Amino acid sequence: MTAPATTPDLLGMRLTHRIMRRDLHRLAATAGRLAGGRSCDTRRAKALVRWVTTLADEIHHHHTVEDELTWPLIERHAGTAVDLTVLSDDHRALDPLLDDLRRAAAGFLDAPIHPERAAVLADALGRVRDELDEHIENEEAELFPVIERYVPAAEWQEMEKAIRRGGPPAGFVLPRMAEVAAPGELAALKAEAGPVLVLLLGLLRPRHARRVRPVFGTS
Repeated sequence: MTAPATTPDLLGMRLTHRIMRRDLHRLAATAGRLAGGRSCDTRRAKALVRWVTTLADEIHHHHTVEDELTWPLIERHAGTAVDLTVLSDDHRALDPLLDDLRRAAAGFLDAPIHPERAAVLADALGRVRDELDEHIENEEAELFPVIERYVPAAEWQEMEKAIRRGGPPAGFVLPRMAEVAAPGELAALKAEAGPVLVLLLGLLRPRHARRVRPVFGTS
């Protein structure tokens, strides 16, 4: 019988960070091309804005549960070995940027044929992208070693279960995680979740592909 892990498994958080950053980069690039004059019909505009707003909700949920669940757990075990002030300040800086992004998405949807609306959206996406890139790089470099040293694996696992409740739908999250995971990472996810993950991915991937196509399938 395998002994329980004593070090927290941070793969889920790493993949969550990775999908958010990847989406922001490719959405900003897509909006930039539309601002440069690429055509965008109503169907594509709706799909693009739906993706942007769902991503904004995902980012907000992620940093909210970090403030409410993750940071207290880390502080309880690491004590003075960690200072979360800067990371918490980053979260507060993100909220108005996400509000700007939602407004830019609504403005674009209202008139997608106007390149200037796409330019505003591209700018809003770029500002969130840059803020989140810096925040995540600092978090993973400075905080992940602290988590691995001080936080019990069982408590981290319970916290991750709580985080998943109320988060974005699995149909949005799981296929994107599978796309960014390296083969060894995906194998680890499947080993932990068991056959249910393989089944879910098989069910979710076709619908996910249909959502991806109008957003990213045309340059």
